[in-house]
Amino acid sequence: MEGLVRTVVGDVAPEELGPTYGHEHLLTRPAGEQVRGDLDLVLDDEQRAAAELQTFVQAGGRALVEASTVELGRNPAGLRRLARRTGVHVVATTGHVCEQYWRGALELEATPERAFVLGFVRDLTVGMDGTDVRAGVIKVGSSLDRVTLTEARVIRAAAVAQQETGAPITTHTTAGTAAMEQVRALERAGADLSHVCVGHLDRRLVWEDHLALARTGVFLGYDCIGKEQYQPDADRLRFILRLVETGHGRQVLLAGDMARRRYLGAWGGGPGYGFILGQFLGRLRAAGLADADADALVVANPAGFLTWRAG
Repeated sequence: MEGLVRTVVGDVAPEELGPTYGHEHLLTRPAGEQVRGDLDLVLDDEQRAAAELQTFVQAGGRALVEASTVELGRNPAGLRRLARRTGVHVVATTGHVCEQYWRGALELEATPERAFVLGFVRDLTVGMDGTDVRAGVIKVGSSLDRVTLTEARVIRAAAVAQQETGAPITTHTTAGTAAMEQVRALERAGADLSHVCVGHLDRRLVWEDHLALARTGVFLGYDCIGKEQYQPDADRLRFILRLVETGHGRQVLLAGDMARRRYLGAWGGGPGYGFILGQFLGRLRAAGLADADADALVVANPAGFLTWRAG
C-alpha cells in the first residue's frame, strides 16, 4: 500500500484524488447513549447522500474522508455504492471517536489493547463489518478537556496499527480541547506525527496552541468551516492565512464535518458540501492567499496525509 490511498472501491494514486475534504459524514446512525435518538444526527438516506455528493462534484470536489466509525453507524457497503454511483473517491474509517459516542453502544473499557490493534488492522487490510470494504484511515478521539483512560488505550492502539500498516490517523477533539494531549499520547506510542491530523481545531481558535501543534509536525484539521455558531469563518480565515505566513500552510486540511441533517442541502439545510470549494476558498483568495497555497489546502495537503507509508 505504500504510496497509495485506500478508498472504498480500491487503492488509488494520491494524484488521482483532486480536491478533497478531510472529515465528513455521508451515512450515519449514532448509537451511543448521549446521542441515540437525535434524528438530526441520523443520515440514513443514500439518495440524499448521493445528491449532496453531486453538489460537491459540481463545486469541483473529487474525494473525501467519511469519518464515521462503528459507533456512529458506519455503512461500508453503502459507502461503496455511493462512491460507484457518484465517482467520488470515498475514504472510510476504522477506530473509535470518544466516550460520548460509544458509551451505551460498545463495551470498550474491557477490550484488550491488542484487540483494538487487531480490529483496526483487519478493517484496514481485510474489510469492515463483514464486508470486503476496507478503511483508509484510523480515527481516535478524546473527551472535553481530557483524554480518558479508555481513549488513551484506543490512541495507543491506533499508533501501533499505524506502525503495522502505514495508514494515516485522524482525530476527534471535543470542541477543540485536549489536542496536545492527543499528540503527546500518539508520540509516546510511536506514531508518525507527520501522518496525523488533529481534528476540529477551528472549534477553539487559540493561536499559540495552534502554532505549538503545527510545530510538532501534525496536520491541523480546520474541519468545521461554515459552522458560524462555533467560530466565525472570518476568524478561521485569519488563522489559516497566519499559518501560511508562518510556514505551516502545507499542514492544514479543510472540511465541514457536516454530520447533521441541518447542515446538508439534500436535507433542506446548509451550508452544504459546495460551500468550502464554492465560497470559502474564494474568500481566502480575496484576502490575499496565493492560488498555489489555496489549492494545496484541498489537493496536495489531503493527498499527502491520506497516502499510506511503509508500515
